[in-house]
Amino acid sequence: MEFFNPHLYDLSNPELWVAVALILFFLVAWRAGAFRTVGAALDAKATKIQSDLDEAARLRTEAQAMLEKLRGERVEAEAQAKAMLKAAEEEAERLQVEAEARLVESIARREALAERRIAQAEAQATAEVKAAAAEQAAAAAERVLAARLASGTADPLIDQAIGQLGTRLN
Repeated sequence: MEFFNPHLYDLSNPELWVAVALILFFLVAWRAGAFRTVGAALDAKATKIQSDLDEAARLRTEAQAMLEKLRGERVEAEAQAKAMLKAAEEEAERLQVEAEARLVESIARREALAERRIAQAEAQATAEVKAAAAEQAAAAAERVLAARLASGTADPLIDQAIGQLGTRLN
C-alpha cells in the first residue's frame, strides 16, 4: 500500500503539501460554517423543489378534476342535445300530423261547399228548365187554342181537358 510508503511523508513531496492544504482548507471551511451554509442552501433548495412538486401535484389534481367535470358536462350537454333533437323531431311530426288533418278537413269542407253549390246550381237549372218548359207549353197551348178558335171547330178532347184543368190543378 502506498499509504505506508516513507517517501509519501517526506517534506519535499508535493503530494504531502497538497493533502495538508486540503485538510487545512476543510478545517477553515468547517470552522467558518461553510458546511452549514451549504447544507442550509441545499435544504432550502430541496424544500423549494418539494413545494414546487407539491404545487405541481395539486395543480395536476385540479386539472384532472376539471377535466372530469368538463367530460361530465360534455356528456350531459350531448344528452341534452339528443333530448332536444328528439323533442324537436316529435314536435315536427306532431305539427305535420296536425297540418295533414287540417288539410284533409279543409279539403272536405271545400268539397262539401262545392257539392252544395253544384246541387243549388242543378236545382236552379232544373227550376229554370221547368219554368221555360211551362212557358213554352203555355205559349204552344195558346197558339193551338188561338188557331182552333180562329178556325171555329171545337175538339171534344180539348174541351174535356179544359174542363178537368180546374180540378187537377187544385
